[in-house]
Amino acid sequence: MVLRSHALLSPKLHFRVLEFRVYTEETVFCFNSLTMAEDGVPPLDNLPLSDTVEEAAFSQRVPIRSILCRPDAGAGLAGQTLKVGGWVKKGREQGRGSFAFLELNDGSCPANLQLIIYADVAPLGQFTPTGTCLHVEGVLQMPPEDKQGKQSIELKVSKVLEVGTVDPAKYPLPKTQLTLEFLRDYVHLRPRTNTISAIARIRNALAYATHTFFQKHGFLYVHTPIITTSDCEGAGEMFQVTTLLNEAEKKAIKNPPASQEDVDLAKSVVKEKGEIVAKLKSDKAGKPEITAAVAELTKAKENLSMVEERFKPKDGKLDYGKDFFARQAFLTVSGQLQVETFACALSSVYTFGPTFRAEPSHTSRHLAEFWMVEPEIAFADIEDDMKCAEAYVRFLCQWLLDNCLDDMEFIADKFDKKAIERLKMVASTNFVRLSYTEAITILEEAVSKGQKFEHKVEWGIDLASEHEKYLTEIKFESPVIVYNYPKGIKAFYMKVNPDKKTVAAMDVLVPKVGELIGGSQREENYEVIKERILEMGLPLEPYEWYLDLRRYGTVKHSGFGLGFERMILFATGIDNIRDVIPFPRYPGRADL
Repeated sequence: MVLRSHALLSPKLHFRVLEFRVYTEETVFCFNSLTMAEDGVPPLDNLPLSDTVEEAAFSQRVPIRSILCRPDAGAGLAGQTLKVGGWVKKGREQGRGSFAFLELNDGSCPANLQLIIYADVAPLGQFTPTGTCLHVEGVLQMPPEDKQGKQSIELKVSKVLEVGTVDPAKYPLPKTQLTLEFLRDYVHLRPRTNTISAIARIRNALAYATHTFFQKHGFLYVHTPIITTSDCEGAGEMFQVTTLLNEAEKKAIKNPPASQEDVDLAKSVVKEKGEIVAKLKSDKAGKPEITAAVAELTKAKENLSMVEERFKPKDGKLDYGKDFFARQAFLTVSGQLQVETFACALSSVYTFGPTFRAEPSHTSRHLAEFWMVEPEIAFADIEDDMKCAEAYVRFLCQWLLDNCLDDMEFIADKFDKKAIERLKMVASTNFVRLSYTEAITILEEAVSKGQKFEHKVEWGIDLASEHEKYLTEIKFESPVIVYNYPKGIKAFYMKVNPDKKTVAAMDVLVPKVGELIGGSQREENYEVIKERILEMGLPLEPYEWYLDLRRYGTVKHSGFGLGFERMILFATGIDNIRDVIPFPRYPGRADL
């Protein structure tokens, strides 16, 4: 049994983080344990450790994490027979080919389990190439005394159950250190690397923490649509969803564009068929014969009409009334507007899902498909919104420290030495709050003292990344919440302040990445928000349902959006956002 707690902050009591693991003979569970700082905590040495460990649920293997992440690093399991499975990170034959050492990883933790396999069990050459998949049975044993500093336990293989071989000459991920940029060309194999697997576990932990935080505080999880007919941001950078082009392509295959020669030929056929009908009539031919000729003429005229239609130049406009949804539809850039409908009925809700933006950007901070966490709270103003955002970010940081420290230590060692220090700072620090006007004043003072910015500082600008980093990394060395932005640079749904110049919007800025969260109090006044939609040059019709929320039982409410990949960038210090999402989509690339 594994016991592990995470830190919680109470306004009255401060709870100390206690992390420990207890193994029972039954299975492995995870628990959260709260221990008040005033209480005595039993030392780890006094906690009982079982000498057995169970297989993973629904899998014929013992997770390597269950062996190596014990307080004794697995030493107490010596003598146990068990099955493990994973992929070879390193392999080498020893003793003139009489045995081999293999480092096996199954993705459950950053650490590798050392296997020793002798040639009398199976031919060794098939096991040593990096990337080989092994499912084996063996006995855990203590390594020789002179090797116990590196390995507390190893598995002596007695039986090979399954092997997925690799041709080392063709395997694209050799043992040599590979750049993250190189790995983007092998998105289907890169989870096998130490870095991408660590990021995957960190991403999983943050997703779990997100649901834990909001469920703990009484929020309901709402699935908002991926296909939408409204533009939340009003930016117009949306992917369109349509079947009309497919239909047009099908028609083009069956009926390719007509040439002038095709039109002339069709006209000549009509003329010919018409002359035949006229002659039959003048000759007073029988009725059946004339009827048949008229039918041929009708077909010729219909064919001419179709050929002329194919020949006519198109005006480029699509009839969306004939589209799948009978109107224009897009991939969503945000679930906010839709989740507001549930906030205006269920009070506290959140959505967490993929969003899309057709922005042709190749920067290290942009993706075409990304994930957003978007809570919405009824009976809440901008102050409540800022409190929720700060508590959520601090909770995420503490969760990683409590539940993903081994992966964070790997990331800190390989990529960002300050990653863990940064998480600790944010988790334990009250965020600085200042108005947009105060932020501009601080930046202007910095410029007057010699600070150089590429983007001009003046009231009314949208803060650039360099401004955000100055505030968080130089001026305050802390997360900063900037609020009350000029209404001209913010979305139509944000509540207009009494000064009529600013809106009750807020951004949470953090070191390393700048803006992490954007949010606001929503405009609940029907007339004001209607005017704002028109000011933004947006049509009213797609937002009539949104206006209904203000027509019928309007309520003060607030919310925000956290870019999930940006949170991972902040936590890990990884430079490029394409490396913290499993399957990155950006201009020119949509692999798999």
